[in-house]
Amino acid sequence: MRIRLYIFVALLLIGVTGVSTQMINPNHFSIEVMGLHFDFPIAVWIVLPMLLLLLFTVIHMFYHSLKNYFEAKKWSHDIQTLEDAFYWSLMHEPKEQKYMVDEIKRLAVILSKSTIDMVDNVEGMSDRLVGATSSLNRIKHGEYVDLKEHKLARVFNEGNPHLIQNCLNRLKDDLNFVEEVINLPSSFSQIIQQEALKIFATKVTFFKARKYVKIFDVKNFMVMLNRATEDKDLGLSADMLNEFVAVLQLSCSDYIHIAKVTKKIFSPDENLALFRDYQQETPKAQNAYLYLLFEYELLDKIEAYFEEHEVHEFVKYRALFELKKQDKGFKLEDLIDTESICKNI
Repeated sequence: MRIRLYIFVALLLIGVTGVSTQMINPNHFSIEVMGLHFDFPIAVWIVLPMLLLLLFTVIHMFYHSLKNYFEAKKWSHDIQTLEDAFYWSLMHEPKEQKYMVDEIKRLAVILSKSTIDMVDNVEGMSDRLVGATSSLNRIKHGEYVDLKEHKLARVFNEGNPHLIQNCLNRLKDDLNFVEEVINLPSSFSQIIQQEALKIFATKVTFFKARKYVKIFDVKNFMVMLNRATEDKDLGLSADMLNEFVAVLQLSCSDYIHIAKVTKKIFSPDENLALFRDYQQETPKAQNAYLYLLFEYELLDKIEAYFEEHEVHEFVKYRALFELKKQDKGFKLEDLIDTESICKNI
């Protein structure tokens, strides 16, 4: 019952009772308590206990109403806090939350240490959670989402899987963003940097890649190099190659791979001049230089090169050389696996 209605009905009952009593018995009744004399109509003595009962009843009801109000406020607060907890767990950014109701706290505390992955759409969620899950599903399915437009720019920390996937989605269709990542690598995670460099190596020319030579790795340089055999407009030249070779930590097999590519692009004289310089700078390029000498059938230069080195060096190449001198029709690939000859170098 509503408290106002209760008070009205109680007062009406007290009034009816008082009037009825006064009509039935209009006499007075006196009482003396501790020297105080009280003389009131009988009707007053009848309604006085009823008024006291009403007063204490109202106080009791007000107390419990107020208690219930504050309890409901706690539940309302915790429901909102619980929604926040679900939101941050969906975003893979779980946060500590403060709960006022112990029953909710015991159940919801796990959300501060866990993440949630949606496997299907859910009906009946709040607008905030619907917006969040919609954006996450778009990212999950390979679409780029403008985080500022969806008020998510400050939600994700570096390393967040949703943020990384969103950036990877953008890299696929936005070459300007690819270059932005390469220009400011410290602003992006390692995964995004690697993917940007991978895409960059498949899209640009050597002229454009030149200014980023210091951040290139061997793997992506080889991607660009392999493209040069089919696209003459990439701008690969001896000077350009030297710039990359100077900064990359190339292995013996890397030098051989480069030699296999450049023999299709550069003239023999230009190619030999390059690898003669390389093999003087590092022993890792010696096998690649010998590979080219054999490819170009320069037996005199091969013999002179062997004389400059110890007999136990380049054993397989020496065996091939002896067969070549006897006019045997062996090719380099018949006796030498260029991929395995570098295992110990």
